[in-house]
Amino acid sequence: MMTLLNRFAAFFATCAALLALTPGIAGADEYPTRPVRMIVGFPPGGATDLVARAIAPKLGEALKQQVIVDNRAGANGTIGAALAAAATPDGYNLHLGTLGALVISPAITKVPYDPIRDFATISLAVQLQNMFLAHPSLAAKTIPELIALEKKKPGALNYASSGLGSPGHLAGELFKSMAKVEMVHIPYKGGAPALTDLLGGQVPLFVAVISTGVPPVKAGKAVAIAVTGAKRSSALPDVPTVAESPGMKGYEASNWYGMVAPAGTPKPVLERLHKDVSATLNSAEVRDAMRARGIETAASTPEEFSAYIKSETAKWGKVIRAANLKAR
Repeated sequence: MMTLLNRFAAFFATCAALLALTPGIAGADEYPTRPVRMIVGFPPGGATDLVARAIAPKLGEALKQQVIVDNRAGANGTIGAALAAAATPDGYNLHLGTLGALVISPAITKVPYDPIRDFATISLAVQLQNMFLAHPSLAAKTIPELIALEKKKPGALNYASSGLGSPGHLAGELFKSMAKVEMVHIPYKGGAPALTDLLGGQVPLFVAVISTGVPPVKAGKAVAIAVTGAKRSSALPDVPTVAESPGMKGYEASNWYGMVAPAGTPKPVLERLHKDVSATLNSAEVRDAMRARGIETAASTPEEFSAYIKSETAKWGKVIRAANLKAR
């Protein structure tokens, strides 16, 4: 009899040990019990970092644990994305994913992760437009004038972006395709050097993230020709969208960031994160801070965000193939 009882005791002890080792099954109700890391694939000071640092304190309040922003810059955000994909799926590793790292770069070059398979979506976080930013000397202040100027001398007009395969680059390529113009792309190693050359007159046009373009426009140092989203920006309400111009109906090239976790993160933890990330994004404090920079918060369900990534992959894949874009 004692032998049978001993066997049962050993069996239940083994089960308890296995449950303790299974991520998310034991202790999910207590999550989180230590600080949470948010990996950002860009350096401090940029638009992605700005958004992460606006979200982190408020999300930390909801989780009752500190949320630490971990900047892992390089390769259009793919270094940070790769680190996040390989991180332990326990809820203590989050990633503020970007259009560039989750959609554009995987379509241009080989990356060490699968954007769909290797991540669990939590919520779309923000949407931010690009903008056509011009040096004041450029003889075009509207999209129709820009198209007319380019068609007079095809290929004579250059436009800058923050890099090959960046959202600004793709916004420019979509514009070229729809407007049937031949502008020459000049890739820079980030938005800061591109803006410096625009303000110095070395390049006449820059397709910039709106948070980069707003300050020089308000200072009168650059001209905002148009924004690239589906609607006007609250930060520059007098600046039209590209789509408002004749022949450009349907043009939209919104940039976005969204919260993901490594695939395999326990469902109860993902549900908690979705609830708290959504509450953070919908808070007046975060929403107002973002709007001041021309950025709109855009909380979603995990399913909506997953479907959005897939639709963006299809949309930008066509643009990339049409422009024959490849990593150099």
